[in-house]
Amino acid sequence: MKVSSPIPKKRARIEIIPLIDIMFFLLASFMMVSLSQTHMKGIRVALPSPTAVKTTPDPTVVNIQVLAGDATYINRQFVADDQVLPTLYQLHQSNPGVKVSISADKEALHGDVITLLDRVRSTGISKIGYQIKAAPSAPH
Repeated sequence: MKVSSPIPKKRARIEIIPLIDIMFFLLASFMMVSLSQTHMKGIRVALPSPTAVKTTPDPTVVNIQVLAGDATYINRQFVADDQVLPTLYQLHQSNPGVKVSISADKEALHGDVITLLDRVRSTGISKIGYQIKAAPSAPH
């Protein structure tokens, strides 16, 4: 004969959420301790000083600067507006593989730079680069 107890019988439950919290805490603690114990080892490298580097200008690269007022300088020499195209033709004839680097002053107009680019392309020069830093002021 089975007698029932007046106290209700509860089944045991395992709460999983606190266990997950504890496992994440232990994992994070273990990672922090292991990262603090690693010693960074590197190879010593003797880097050259920036003052020791002397660059020589490349003779195949022609620097063209456009300054405010549509002033054009080719290799730091002022060239009048009507002489830009003949000078570019002469450079292309003397060296068909000539490279052109175009830079512009902050005050130079966008249209002046595009006009110069069209002139360079019309001479047959195909290797054109653009400097993204402001052009240094040319000697006057």
